[in-house]
Amino acid sequence: MSAALPRWLMVPAVVGFALVVLPLGALAWGVEWSRFVELVSTEASREALWLSLRTATASTALCLVFGVPMAAVLARGRWGGLPVLRALVLLPLVLPPVVGGIALLYTFGRRGLLGEHLEAAGIQIAFSTTAVVLAQTFVALPFLVLTLEGALRTAGSRYEQIAATLGAGPNTVWWRITLPLLRPALISGAVLAFARALGEFGATLTFAGSLQGRTRTLPLEIYLQREADPDAAVALSVVLIIVAVLIVLLAYRRTSPIPGTQLRSGAGVPRALGGVK
Repeated sequence: MSAALPRWLMVPAVVGFALVVLPLGALAWGVEWSRFVELVSTEASREALWLSLRTATASTALCLVFGVPMAAVLARGRWGGLPVLRALVLLPLVLPPVVGGIALLYTFGRRGLLGEHLEAAGIQIAFSTTAVVLAQTFVALPFLVLTLEGALRTAGSRYEQIAATLGAGPNTVWWRITLPLLRPALISGAVLAFARALGEFGATLTFAGSLQGRTRTLPLEIYLQREADPDAAVALSVVLIIVAVLIVLLAYRRTSPIPGTQLRSGAGVPRALGGVK
């Protein structure tokens, strides 16, 4: 049974909830619902939504491939330079997205640090769909790393050390102990990364441009429609919110520890370690 919260906490909590919910409600109120389907079903809108979903999925996959090892290194490493490395990894959280786009352009652009060599090999990244994925990954990766690093630090290394004393090698410990314990945080971090990638705008516009069917994601389409057709911009904004909310709700409903690896009690630990060789 949880302890009762102080009553005074309700006041700032209600104000905070209102600060988030009221603008969303105002947006929904501003939609011309009689033309909603017409506004969101244009060819440009469908292409933008489909491109956003594809690129956000690809960037989330990249975040998982690189972010999980990065979080493990930051949480378990003992190197003197890790605080500086952590600050650099988390920098996209506070950088204006357009600055990230310029940085990517100077890295992968035609005359960029790496882009010049890639261009010579016939590989063009800037202003392509690949550029959209890289821009989304750049801004979304810190969300996954931050979530997983916090989970690793909270869980500690006790169970990993127990498995090691039982003769498990590093690979066995990683796959049989560490990753199962991280499952809820892994799902939460992936959802945050996907949602951030889905809503990415500044870095994408700067690094990938706005080419219909190729780099124009839904946020870019909303920005363009804001001047040409404000009603369409509002309707597409609602679509983006609905997609994000559904994804978050679906993921968090499935976020629960794997049986046998619960941290609530020590009963599940022997089951997770029982098969360690």
